[in-house]
Amino acid sequence: MTWGHLHSEDPDRLYTVTGGRSRANESALDLVTLIVSECEPVPGMQSEHVKILRMCRYPTAVVEVSSDLGLPVSVVKILLCDLLDTGRITARHPSSAPVKTQLPDLETLKQVLVGLQKL
Repeated sequence: MTWGHLHSEDPDRLYTVTGGRSRANESALDLVTLIVSECEPVPGMQSEHVKILRMCRYPTAVVEVSSDLGLPVSVVKILLCDLLDTGRITARHPSSAPVKTQLPDLETLKQVLVGLQKL
């Protein structure tokens, strides 16, 4: 897929994909928000929703979803908000992800830096 393809979408198709809506809840999602599917697609779902649910079985950033679908981020945010509102996906900002391990203390980091500089 080329960059030009992302910007040459047919406006009628984009209108159809979003159901005519032009804005999503901008505060809910940004480019690095991680999306995770909470269910499998069901018959009769919009094809873009199906694709999102399949690609987000593992945490996937909004910008990656946009790229994989070949749709503008603004359109993808509308689709994601649809899925979020119905509980089919969850969304979280990477900074809100739980920290599983404690970072090393400052002295250890300094020793690593000195060791790397000696290489």
